[in-house]
Amino acid sequence: MVENQSPSGPDLTQGVPVTALDGGKLLGHVGQQDVLLLRVADEIFAIDAYCSHYHGPLIDGLVVESTVRCPWHHACFDLSSGEAIRAPALSSLSCWRVDKQDGNIFIQHKRDDQKQAQPSQSAAPESIVIIGGGAAGFAAAEMLRRRDFQGSIVMLSADSAAPVDRPNLSKDYLAGSAPEEWVPLRSDKYYSKAKIDLRLRAEITSIDTLSQDVVTASGDKIPYDRLLLATGAEPVRLTIPGADQPNVHTLRTLDDSRAIIAAAKSARRTVVIGASFIGLEVAAALRARDIEVHVVAPNKRPMERVLGPEMGDFIRALHEEHGVIFHLEDTVVAIEGSNVRLRSGAVHEADFVVAGIGVRPRLALAEQAGLAIDDGVVVNAYLETSVPGIYAAGDIARWPDPHSGQSIRVEHWVVAQRQGQIAALNMLGRQEKFEAVPFFWSQHYDIPINYVGHAGTWDEIVIDGDIKAKDCTLQYKSGGRVLATVTIYRDFESLEAEVRMEREIA
Repeated sequence: MVENQSPSGPDLTQGVPVTALDGGKLLGHVGQQDVLLLRVADEIFAIDAYCSHYHGPLIDGLVVESTVRCPWHHACFDLSSGEAIRAPALSSLSCWRVDKQDGNIFIQHKRDDQKQAQPSQSAAPESIVIIGGGAAGFAAAEMLRRRDFQGSIVMLSADSAAPVDRPNLSKDYLAGSAPEEWVPLRSDKYYSKAKIDLRLRAEITSIDTLSQDVVTASGDKIPYDRLLLATGAEPVRLTIPGADQPNVHTLRTLDDSRAIIAAAKSARRTVVIGASFIGLEVAAALRARDIEVHVVAPNKRPMERVLGPEMGDFIRALHEEHGVIFHLEDTVVAIEGSNVRLRSGAVHEADFVVAGIGVRPRLALAEQAGLAIDDGVVVNAYLETSVPGIYAAGDIARWPDPHSGQSIRVEHWVVAQRQGQIAALNMLGRQEKFEAVPFFWSQHYDIPINYVGHAGTWDEIVIDGDIKAKDCTLQYKSGGRVLATVTIYRDFESLEAEVRMEREIA
């Protein structure tokens, strides 16, 4: 996220030989701005050199037709317009004018003719209501305005803060290495400028599908022509004695992360319940604050159900190298003040406890409205529910995945954003299928783990490279078919795996 302090490569204003692009990519600069040159067939593009999401270096990315994909978190940019056409990046990049003279390329000025996103040609609705202020809800609202939707947008969020970069809450922000100003997805001014009516702490009691109204706890009725349900998921709560103590935390919202940070300031020791992605990211973040961390989980290995035994062993060893103490194949049965009692009989002292034992989709509104439910809100390929005009996206949506051939629901930030974007287009009449390959990343200390695809079960894991050396690719297969690919420090291979899956739709 930190800008480069000194420009890279040759000064493009002075020109570089066309032959310098024989490899297809060249990083240079115009003044203090790094600019990336890319050759696609016979055309040369010049674009800002870093992803607008977390500043990933696009020179290490993958060019696919007239787009470039970020190696870190798989954002995608149109080379002709600079538009961020695929989350997690939401902000466009600048394109630069390419001038050729006497076998040289000169880059001196940003283009002022960048194509703007085209509004939908279909009859647009007059009012759209979005229930949810997370990844899917915000991405939908942003895409509606990007596509020049002129109608009203009301976003109803149960949170106390405007939409935030939720992955950061368990990573850099919690560790103390990212300031809070990095956390909001947009400034408060954005919503008024974009004419998005964001209502925080909103309590919705029902949806009247006949009159097309959203009813609030105060009795207000908010009319809609199209409705997006993006209510997300909520943490599973502990049901053991002592679970309601003030020193017991979950992590989902900015307020949750702030509360853990406040507790950590005077703490020496903590217990994290659960060896999930969230639980272990919290453990890593708290170790960065020099807090003794004990992780309690019933599993034999951390994250074995998702990543398999080899990766589970690696992740455990990685955390143990950083001082995390595991108590696996055990559970917490009671929290008695500062004492955490385990089923095994052990008692561990903790200044505070963080429970990361999973989440469940918020389905109450969908059930009340009579939508089809199957461990999530059932949607079609266009993310429309069983009630016409109502769409669902994010953690609650169960959609027909063309890659696995199954109906799936996943709880990934990037998937939620991309679904929000597609739902927005379809609410404007585009009829675009959601066919993105699921993707998520997890950060453990300085080790990034990228996951492409979806493998609920598998019968074979093929490992290329060395997991312990942090240089590997794992393919999760069923019946010989690759369902998912996990990489560590092989970002380009992760991008290639994503493209292969896109081209091999079941």
